[in-house]
Amino acid sequence: MKKVLYVAGREFAATVTTKGFVFGILITPLLMGLLMFLMPRLMMKAPPRIEGQVVVIDPTGAVADGLAAYLTPERFVERREKTRRDIEAATPAVFRGQAAASPVGEAAVKRSIDAALGTVPIIQVVTLPGGSDLELAKAALKTPLPKQGGGADTRLAVIAVQPDAVRPAEGKESFGTYELFVRGKIDDRLVDDLHAGLRDAIVSARLQTSGLDPARIKNLTSVPRPGSRTVTAEGERTTNLAMNLLMPMAFMMLLFMSVMTSGQYLLTSTVEEKSNRVVEVLLSAVSAMELMTGKILGQMAVGLLILSLYAGLGLLALVSFATLGLLDPTLIVFLLIFYVLAFFTFASLMAAVGSAVNEMREAQSLMMPIMMVLMVPLMLWLPLSRDPNSMLAVVLSFVPPLSSFVMLLRMASQSPPPMWQVWVSIVIAAGGVYAAVWFAAKVFRVGLLMYGKPPSLGTLVRWARMS
Repeated sequence: MKKVLYVAGREFAATVTTKGFVFGILITPLLMGLLMFLMPRLMMKAPPRIEGQVVVIDPTGAVADGLAAYLTPERFVERREKTRRDIEAATPAVFRGQAAASPVGEAAVKRSIDAALGTVPIIQVVTLPGGSDLELAKAALKTPLPKQGGGADTRLAVIAVQPDAVRPAEGKESFGTYELFVRGKIDDRLVDDLHAGLRDAIVSARLQTSGLDPARIKNLTSVPRPGSRTVTAEGERTTNLAMNLLMPMAFMMLLFMSVMTSGQYLLTSTVEEKSNRVVEVLLSAVSAMELMTGKILGQMAVGLLILSLYAGLGLLALVSFATLGLLDPTLIVFLLIFYVLAFFTFASLMAAVGSAVNEMREAQSLMMPIMMVLMVPLMLWLPLSRDPNSMLAVVLSFVPPLSSFVMLLRMASQSPPPMWQVWVSIVIAAGGVYAAVWFAAKVFRVGLLMYGKPPSLGTLVRWARMS
């Protein structure tokens, strides 16, 4: 056992002290943390105020006034407040509770929403009669803005309403539309407001022309969409669609990244030691089984370090936004359990592949089946997270080596499986680990000292049967 731990320590130190590991694994969480720190401050920075003219060439005579009414500052404020209420209604209760508990937090949330919505534009709608020169109207859009920004006489957009936008042309049933021309680098929120205002003005004009009351039609056709509530045996809670999808994906990605990265390191180090003939020196001091076990344990420690870094970063984000209550602490324990099971399975296969080849390029064909198995849970993430208790999800929960990924995804969903399924999955996964380690040990013992033509998958099976 002492020799195994020595090999494990050497493998761990040789991996984590390399520049590639430091910059590729350690720097990434630091950059993500810096981004989490800067993004709220950048989002709170309000864009410049929009002020200028919108020219409307309106041959119908019924659209420009409606657009001008839609773009008044009072209507802008009304729409901003409605959007604010919608955002607050969609925000989970834990966010709202944290903001209300702290005046600083409440002010920060308000500033971030205000920055996202932007300041109220000051728009003057200038109406031109039908037949006006469109090219002449657009020419003002080409002039550069003054350095201090636009003013009240700055032309921001030109709108050309088609003659049949309100009344169909003679002998036709379809209506016309409009054309919108905007100044370069204009705020996209103003473009959205212009489109929305034109739609509102044109539809209202069509209804009035037809003898209908636009306000009554709007009330008849508008149905507010309330938020849904999830009902479970533990009680009711507001449904959070984003968390329902992202939480399972986050746990599965943590497991995938740690297993994949440390497994790749194990494969690379095994191939390098064999190609440099270092393995022959190592085998003079330890047995093949001790060497393989030590290498797997050392890289498992590397994977745990990676898992701890990214999981810690995620927990820090949840704590920062006061959403730690959305996370079940037992998921962290099962994340470690499933990590050990998944890592031993895939690391054993990686070690077998690494011992059987002489160069990394020779390992590609043997690694392909392993990589395809690893990709299956990622490809099935969306259907499994949407229906975690489907027949497909339940069956894959008991199929190693997919079971660790699928079961963890199901446990992180809003409809976790019964605990008996979890423990049965763990027992079956442990059986899969035993089979993978047994196969890898057989191949590892033969492949370490074999040189020449790289073996096929069938050759590896024969090695395992005869050794």
